[in-house]
Amino acid sequence: MSDTNYFYEVGVNAPIDSTLTYSWGSHELTKGTSVNVSLGKRKVKGVILDSVPNHDSKFSIKEINNLSEERPLLPNKFLSWCQWVSDYYFYPIGMVIEHAFPPLKKNSNRKTKYQVIPDIEQDQAPNLTDEQLRVLQKIKSEKKINTHLLHGVTGSGKTEVYLNLINDCITNNKSAIVLVPEISLTPQLLNRFSARFKDQVAIIHSQLTAREKTNQWWAAFSGNKKILIGARSALFCPIKNLGLIIIDEEHESSFKQEEKLKYHARDAAIVLAKMHNCPIILGSATPSLESYSHAKVGKYNYLQMKNRVHQKVMPQTLVIDLKKERETREIENTNKDNLPFWLSQKLYDQIKVTLNNKKQTALFLNRRGIAQVVVCPDCGYVYECPNCEISLTLHRKKDLTCHYCSYSDVYKEKCPSCTSIEIKPLGLGTEKIEVDIKKLFPCANVERVDRDKVSNRHQLESIITGMENQTIDILIGTQMIAKGLDFKYLQTVGLVLADVAFNLPNFRSNERSFQLITQVSGRAGRNKDDSGVVIIQAYNTEHPSITHALSNNFEAFASEELKMRESVQFPPTSRLALLRISSSQLNHLNQSTDRLREFCEQYKEKTSHEFKVRLLGPSQAPLYKLKNNYRHQMLILSENHQYIRHFCKYLLSNKKKIFTSRVKVMVDIDPISMM
Repeated sequence: MSDTNYFYEVGVNAPIDSTLTYSWGSHELTKGTSVNVSLGKRKVKGVILDSVPNHDSKFSIKEINNLSEERPLLPNKFLSWCQWVSDYYFYPIGMVIEHAFPPLKKNSNRKTKYQVIPDIEQDQAPNLTDEQLRVLQKIKSEKKINTHLLHGVTGSGKTEVYLNLINDCITNNKSAIVLVPEISLTPQLLNRFSARFKDQVAIIHSQLTAREKTNQWWAAFSGNKKILIGARSALFCPIKNLGLIIIDEEHESSFKQEEKLKYHARDAAIVLAKMHNCPIILGSATPSLESYSHAKVGKYNYLQMKNRVHQKVMPQTLVIDLKKERETREIENTNKDNLPFWLSQKLYDQIKVTLNNKKQTALFLNRRGIAQVVVCPDCGYVYECPNCEISLTLHRKKDLTCHYCSYSDVYKEKCPSCTSIEIKPLGLGTEKIEVDIKKLFPCANVERVDRDKVSNRHQLESIITGMENQTIDILIGTQMIAKGLDFKYLQTVGLVLADVAFNLPNFRSNERSFQLITQVSGRAGRNKDDSGVVIIQAYNTEHPSITHALSNNFEAFASEELKMRESVQFPPTSRLALLRISSSQLNHLNQSTDRLREFCEQYKEKTSHEFKVRLLGPSQAPLYKLKNNYRHQMLILSENHQYIRHFCKYLLSNKKKIFTSRVKVMVDIDPISMM
């Protein structure tokens, strides 16, 4: 060892808000080097973030144990981006950087069981439409703005625009990242990209094995593969020579991580693109109102594609009022086909026509199971989760399950409270639809896609293949089938209960309902010889999410919704953070909540003219009890994000004074879920 000691700031993989200083006496280390260090009695991994010149401290400095040589050097731009993520989302820098590494050590000799990237015959690029050419020219000619919002109707050919931009990127010896919101999108997208860019595609998502993910990570990091496709976590692969980022279906809420590091992949990707001075494309048929408003004021480059490719027309759309349907059946006493309560005569007849035409039907409902509630009409008893303040969902006619903590119970047809045999399931889920459809159409091949039925990527790939080769007649699913999938034989789409999410306690519920209805409808009529039919069933047929989706008028919906947001000063008019506090002991939570109220009043008095924030709460969260924890929350709003940041930073620096040790505190910047 050398007599000279070097001192370094190390971001350690531990819940510590600041970096720690360690020494190293062998030789000078480079920023971005991975090391192993001692933290108390533990050994943890860390990354060198900076050197500390002329260190002078009355405290003894621990030495770095050794270098973590299996981990590569991280680039400076990537480290700067990780620091931004850490600062913006209030998450320890060392734990942010830990997302950058693959799960296993590099071992190129280890073979994986399945082929991750399909071996597909290369295809030729089709001739571009006038709209596609115009959009490409605008993106390439833009010098001042690097964020482009590509607003194209479903089927307008956005993917072909992506492929052309990536081709230019690879020609310039640069790499590209393509993010999709769900792994359900990756098989079809992967096939298209592999057919165009053979041997240039890597993929990262949660359904890969640890070895598969590690091999794909190294292929992208080393530059052997120039295109990385994946879900949000793929953004943390430290790509060299990054030349392009594409966020497909940019409006999707699944780009926001809800556990631990609560980052939004779209927003973080925009910052990463700025640091690399490369273009980023946000593509959607139903842009988020945040992105749309940024584009309208010139912060983003706004690009629009109003027509489907090959002169394909938008599907014929019909709305069925389920209230009137039920009343008609009761008055006329007509239900000759013995249809279940959720199925209108029109949708039933359309499914029959579609089957006779040898085409396919997709039925959508964003609820799993048989029924959402099991209730006794005699005494009012409801099967509820003992860990969460929520009713249990019935599955397979025998299992009662909590979709939040996975608690399960056995369904008994006798009421546990009063022993009545009248206890019955209420509501509707995809499993119930599957049961009913199989009875009504016994000769049809019916498949269901939800998180109960599809547990791995191979099952999902099999179902997608079945839709592509027409071995499936009727597909029933949740939002897994709503996002970007392209089936050319899909003639009929039915939204079984379109208003299922209209009244959720979230200011974005109208926006998300409109997006979902439009996106699901857009799956129909992808064949140029068949315009397709969409049937929307609902009880509230006058809801703006339905009326505007019916006319495919995003601008009208956005205008109406933005006025409402402005009137209550919610995003995108203002910025938003959510503070959630939780505890298994209600007395500790209530005590801490009272102290939080006092703290907020004092903050308002001290900073009334400097940092203008509006505080709503604290109050009970909509899901008050979850996984045996009681939960309170507070909304923090301001026109200036720096004011929110100042408040949150000040609050967290005082958290030991406000909250007891038994209370967990969490800050969610730009929250999506308000439950």
